[in-house]
Order: sequence, then structure tokens, then C-alpha cells
Amino acid sequence: MHVSRRWLARHCAFLQNIDAAELARELSLSTCEVEGVQRFAPALSDVTIGFVAERAPHPDSDHLSLTKVDVGSGELLQIVCGAPNVAQGQKVAVATIGTTLPGDFKIKKSKIRGVESQGMICSERELGLGDEHNGIWVLPSDAQVGKRVAEALDLVDWVLEIDNKSLTHRPDLWGHRGIARELAAIYGKTLEPLASALPAQGNAKPYAVRVESEKCSRYLALPIDGVKTGRSPEWMRHLLLAVGQRPIELLVDLSNFVMLDLGQPNHLFDRARLRGEPIVVRQARAAERMQTLDGVERNLVTTDLLICAGENPVALAGVMGGEQSKVGAETRELLLEVASFDPACVRRTSSRLGLRTDASARFEKNLSPTLALEATGHLVNLLRELQPEIKLPAPLTDAGKWKDPARKISLRTDVVRRRLGVNVEQLSDAKIVEILQRLELRCEGRDGVLTVDIPSIRATKDLTIEQDLVEEVGRIFRYGNVPEARLEGSLAPPPPDAKRVLVRKLEDRLAGVGRFRQTLSYSFVADASLAKLGLSELPHSSVINPVAEGLTRIRRGVAPSLLAPLEPNRRHSKDVRLFEIGKGYSPDGANEPREVHELALVIAREPSAANAKFDDNAFAFLRGAVDDVCFALRLEAPTYTKLARVDGAPYLHPGKTLAVRIGEREIGWLAALDPRVERELGLAGELKSDVALATLSLDALVATPTREKIYRSLPRFPGVKIDVALALPTGVAAEDVRVALERAGKGLARDIELFDVYTGPNAGPGRKSLAYHVYLESDERTLTDQDSQKFLQRVEREATTLGGELRKA
Repeated sequence: MHVSRRWLARHCAFLQNIDAAELARELSLSTCEVEGVQRFAPALSDVTIGFVAERAPHPDSDHLSLTKVDVGSGELLQIVCGAPNVAQGQKVAVATIGTTLPGDFKIKKSKIRGVESQGMICSERELGLGDEHNGIWVLPSDAQVGKRVAEALDLVDWVLEIDNKSLTHRPDLWGHRGIARELAAIYGKTLEPLASALPAQGNAKPYAVRVESEKCSRYLALPIDGVKTGRSPEWMRHLLLAVGQRPIELLVDLSNFVMLDLGQPNHLFDRARLRGEPIVVRQARAAERMQTLDGVERNLVTTDLLICAGENPVALAGVMGGEQSKVGAETRELLLEVASFDPACVRRTSSRLGLRTDASARFEKNLSPTLALEATGHLVNLLRELQPEIKLPAPLTDAGKWKDPARKISLRTDVVRRRLGVNVEQLSDAKIVEILQRLELRCEGRDGVLTVDIPSIRATKDLTIEQDLVEEVGRIFRYGNVPEARLEGSLAPPPPDAKRVLVRKLEDRLAGVGRFRQTLSYSFVADASLAKLGLSELPHSSVINPVAEGLTRIRRGVAPSLLAPLEPNRRHSKDVRLFEIGKGYSPDGANEPREVHELALVIAREPSAANAKFDDNAFAFLRGAVDDVCFALRLEAPTYTKLARVDGAPYLHPGKTLAVRIGEREIGWLAALDPRVERELGLAGELKSDVALATLSLDALVATPTREKIYRSLPRFPGVKIDVALALPTGVAAEDVRVALERAGKGLARDIELFDVYTGPNAGPGRKSLAYHVYLESDERTLTDQDSQKFLQRVEREATTLGGELRKA
């Protein structure tokens, strides 16, 4: 936000004499962050007031004039001018030789059509004062020749650039009067009174207003007759230009001026162009449209708030007026609107339409409804100063169910001192009261307890609790005045967070040994992604105010968030490995979603060749990753049992889904992706992929006991390695075979490794062959051939139990 020092001086005259850099420093120390200070129209301090003593046609041009100009130097300067409005007897702005104008344009002696020109008579645009370029800038007749324009016309001004983020919590600071009020408090001065009382109004029927939406708490409407359009006075144009506002014409400029002066937006309707009565404030209807002042046809939704004349929308409340009712050159009758709108409603409409305006920026800050009446009176009084003949034919209409937000807050002076770290000698009760009164916070009380009256403009979102008042005292007292004190206190280590430790271990292991890449995604899931995964019909928790269209639902688990990035990542890599540690939100909680904390993993890679090893696939790789995670966490080796389905995960392959268990505790699942879903995700054709994914519950991992670190000495006796091949029905799970081999080992099986799977024609219909390396070892003796034979005999019996047989060479 830009703030003009000359404008501030309208409210506190003493500010005009204070250096702008000092003002910036004072504001930064007490109120808000000032990012920069710059001079307004610096060229005006280099341009001289001149008097056109002579004007004649150029001897070699139809559109140029040859002038003689007195700039107070004792001799007339010959200047060639191309402006059609230059005339003898005018006072003008002259850039003499050597002057640099905006755009780094340096004036030099030159010849124009053979005639020497010793400077330039400037237009407003050439001086950075506006867009006017049809002619030169004609100055007042009493301007003193030879003086600099800035000094002679009292246009010396400095502009403070304030960081908007530092004002977000202060609705009262979005106008010059609010900033002036702060500076008055800092310097211990008082504000100039503001003429905001409404003048006498006529006896005609008040303009009818009907507020149908709770999003408008107050709506003021005042008819004004006998207005005229035209050029704004120079003082207003220059103040608007100083803060970056382009002057247009008097009525529009006046509306903008009052908004920038008090921080309260307003709108002027051409009353003759309002087709229909009364003014109705209502929510937009579905598929309704209106054309805003920028000429754009807007598609509206039911959350937008409209101002209507009868049934016709004439303004998008809090954002922008309508094209059909705007003021123009022929405007003679106005309807002044000053209102209070719901900040969230305005912000939602502004964001949805991408239509950010000065008005919407202020309404979003939650303005006090009491400010509307003050702004109404201020605008009318300024207009009367400029056009005394205007009339107010009818009383002011004040509609809406608004409440004054003013409140009282109790403040304990000892709390102020304790919070700030000062004693009573440094900050007495009397000093606290004096600071509050400088801030226009009236207070009374005794025995160290004050009752502070919070005015409406500070009560909407700024001053609500005792701590807010402590901050008010502290920033005016100045934190630099708080004496330094050594910070002392006992430091105790925070209690261990087992889940945080677990997360760090998982991240390190997967990103390191596992060569996975970690993702961080939003909890919101796009509707399109839910449809592809078959999740659209499942219940989801949803948000009322989504960050974007189509992102209303919150994920039930983390795994779906890893599937959407697979297609773009597969375009760049043949082997994609992703993991995310995050939260899902199951809507089965009693009053709110049940939070689930999960590790989700996914591998997507090129499909293996037909003659590849049986374990050369994403499913086996991901199972190995899960085994490695459990090993790194010092958990027992997980076991895997077949699952028919996983609730809430229809995107999994129905025949390739396993439950992951450690002991009797289920910690997650491992599955291949359904081929149908692969195609929906774009993993087809040249991107055809072998995809497997897994989810592990962090809560279950934390609850699972870890293995103690036990030293195991090198074996004293040699072991024996036996290769075992079993012919089995295809429905027998490899996990069941492993358990059977462990039983057959009778405690001697130290390691069991599946190294081959054969399902070819030689295995027989409905049969498969599983081959294992089994390593037998005893802590008490050396194993013999007899031990091996007994082991194979037991294996043969186990195979028979499983419906198969031991294959023999």
C-alpha cells in the first residue's frame, strides 16, 4: 500500500514538516513494515515555471508553434512546441536544457525543422502526472515564474510503501486517516477533526433497499441530485497520483479518494440508469451473469453477493460495480452506496473470478459497520465543497441487521509489565493509561485493573483479548526501551516421540538403501483421480471452502496420492520408486474423521521379459523393500497371507493382494495394481508398467515390539545346505510352504530361500514346482548325512499334507 505524506498532513498538519525517512522508521518500529520511501514525481523539482511571452506559427510546419518563454533567467528561451493548446500569456512547465524527465529522457539543445529549440514545454504525461498528452500542462495564472514547479504549486511529496502483510490484522490502517492516527499516537499529537456529519436532507421518500442476504450486515443508500462531472481539482488529482491511482473524472476520483482516505469502499450509481427499484442485496442465482465495469461478462455462482436494481444486477458486492449503471458525462443524479459485506464472501468471489480490486482488498479485512456512516458523510461534504449546489432530496436509507462491534476488555497493569519485562519505575500505571489514551482507547479503573473501551474500528479482528492490549502498550512504549535481561531457565529434553523417530528411520532407509524418492502431496484428492481409482462412490470427508475447483474431498489413505504422479514420472524413468509418509482421513469417526498415519510405497517399472526370473517383478521388489524396512527397524521378519480384498481400495489387483503381518499383528498390505486402473492412469502403450504398491500403518509399527540386539557368535559347527524341490497345486501359497519347511527342520533351519518357480507344461495341469535353498545348522554338533535324510523324509510328509510331493532326481 502506498501512503502520501501530503495526504497524511490533511489529518495531522505537523506531519508535513517531518522527514519522510523518519516517518518510515517510526511506523516500522511501532506499527507496520515500511518497505521503501520515494519522492513523488521527482521531475517536478527540476522543471521550471515559465511564461509564454510570444507564440507564432513555425515557418516550416503546420502543426508546430514557435514560442518565446520567460523562465526567470533574464532572457527569453526559444522553444518549438507541438501542442495544439499552447498560447501566449500562459504559465507552463518548462524543462530547460540538461533536465532529465521520467523515462531517463534528457533535454538537449536541438533543431526542429531548421529552428533551434532551447527546451521543452511539458505535458502532464511527460512529467509522470497522468495520461493526458493532448496538450501542454497549463498552470495557474498566479504561479511564480522562475520557481520550480514542485515548490511553487506545493507538490513536494514523499510516498511510503507499506508491506500489506503487516496490515492484514489492522482493518483501520487501510486508509490514510488510520495511518495518521497511528502517527499521532506515536508523536503524542491529536488528529484533525473530520467533517463527517451528514448535511440536511430533503423530505422525499427514502430510497428503498431490501437486504436479503446475511452476507451484508449494513447497507447505506443516499440519493444526491445536481451533480456535475468533469476534471477533478488539482490537489485531489495529485494526491491520487502519488499513491498510484489514475485520475479519471471528479465523481470517480472522489469515490476513490474517500476509500483511500478512510479505508471504506463506496460506490456511486448513476440513478437515472438504475432500471428498477428497490435496491436488493441478494445471493446470485445459478447461471446468472452480469457485466462489470471492466467490460467483462461474468458468470456468477450462488456464493456471489449481488447488488440489484429490482431484478437487474448492477454491482458485484464488495468487488466491482456494473457497466450498465456507471456514472458518465451525462450523470446528474447519483445513488451513493456505502456498505459492510462479509469478508469471506468477498474474498471467495474475488479469488474465483481473479478480480482483485482496492475495494475487495479492504472488505476482506473485516471493516467495522460503523465506518460506513462516517464515509458517507465525508464523501457528501467533500462533494459539497466542490459543488455547493448539490441537493440531498431524501433521508439516508440504513438497512441491514448490523451490530456495533465495540467492546470492553479488562487489562491488568502488572500483566503488562510482566509480559514486557519491565518494572513499575520504567512503566507506571499512569504511563500505561497515557499510552492507551494516545491510541484513542479510553480506559478507567483502579488498583491496577483497567477497563478499556475498544472502538469499533479496532474491534472487528484486532483487539479482542488482554494480550492484544499488552502489545498495544509495548509497541508505543517501544520494545527498544525494554531493558536487556539475561535469559535464564532450565532446559529439559522433550519426551521421546516414538513416531517421529520411526518416521526419520523410514525416510533414511527408503531414500538410501531402497533408492525411493519421497513425495509430499496435499491431502486433497481430485475428483478425476477418484473416478479413475474407483473411489468416487466411497464416503470421503470434504472441505467447505476448497483451495481449487474439484478438490473438495480428502483422501482416506495415502496410497492414492502416489498413483497420480506415476504417468508423468514414467515418461522420464523406466523404474519409478516413490514413497510418502502422511495422513489419511477415514470418515467413520463419531464426530470428526478418524486420522490414519501411514507409509505408502509404490514401484512402477517396465514389464519383465517373458524369460525373466520368477522374482524379477515390481511385486517381488516391493516385498523385498517391506522386508528391508522391518529389518532396519529391528522387527521380526514379516509374514504374508493372501487377502481377498482391502476395504476402501478397489484399485488393487483382486488376485495379487497380501496382508503383511508381524506375529499376530497386521501392519499393512502389499498388492499389485489392477490392470484396468493402470490403463485409466495412462500406464499403457509405450508406458505400460508393472506396478505394485504397499501401505504400512505407522501406529502398528510403533506398537510392534523390536528385537533386542543380541550378539550371536560365529557357528562352532558347520552347517549343511540342501536344495529342495516340491511339486504342489498352484493354489498353495509360498508362505505355507516356508512354514512347512521350518516345521520339517525342527529348529535347525537357519535360512530358507525360494530360488525358482516353475509353472510350465512339465509341471502338469494345475501344478507348480517351488525350489528352495535350505540351510541347516546345529549349535551342539556337526550335522551328518543321516540328519539330512531325516529332514528330507519330514519334508516329504509335509509336502503330502499340502497336496504335493517331494521331487527327487
